[in-house]
Amino acid sequence: MNDSLTLQLVGEFVGTLILILLGDGVVAAVTLKKSKAEGSGWIAIALGWGLAVTLGVYCSAFLSPAHLNPAVTLGMAIAGVFPWSSVIPYMIAQTLGGVVGAIIVWLNYYPHWEETEDSSAILGVFATGPAIRNYFFNFLSEFIGTFVLVFALLAFTRGKFTEGLNPIVVGLLITAIGFSLGGTTGYAINPARDLGPRIAHQILPIANKGKSDWAYSWVPILGPLAGGAVGAFLYLLIP
Repeated sequence: MNDSLTLQLVGEFVGTLILILLGDGVVAAVTLKKSKAEGSGWIAIALGWGLAVTLGVYCSAFLSPAHLNPAVTLGMAIAGVFPWSSVIPYMIAQTLGGVVGAIIVWLNYYPHWEETEDSSAILGVFATGPAIRNYFFNFLSEFIGTFVLVFALLAFTRGKFTEGLNPIVVGLLITAIGFSLGGTTGYAINPARDLGPRIAHQILPIANKGKSDWAYSWVPILGPLAGGAVGAFLYLLIP
């Protein structure tokens, strides 16, 4: 592995760690008992995730392209703007960043897990889940959200942004997806965002935790990968 790729993987790891720390962190703040932000609701979560993406990108863009998302990495490779040889290493680094970010969230809110008796709410801090469990439509929702994400990111490459502004626009995009499309599944739109923290939920000794719902876990992995791939293919059809 060359030094350049190593630095890029560090960037993807750090950026995804920040993304999950701040993103899962806002869910914990809103969900866990005796948090000062308890009950703040969906608006706080959607805005928090948008800011988490923006800051994760800013924290890693000097080292890597700051994909922070395996579906984005796959889409960029399909679009021909990212080397295929780096796809799997990027995905691994992103997922590991998600694991570590979720572990830090657990530590930050350590006393609150014992105060929170709802195991499904605890899982919801770490991983996404459907409002209505219907695997076909849950998959479709993740597909649509990630299709919009990857197509828009590629479209942004044709626009002209003031230097340094792009991460803010990406954060606004994530916020818009959350507000408009996220109510069905919690909008993972990122396999590392769901898989990494779900692994952390599985292995950590979290008070009052239940099962990690691995039966659902394929949806926020395959749905985003498929949506990102199709978004990239459609982008390629535009002259």
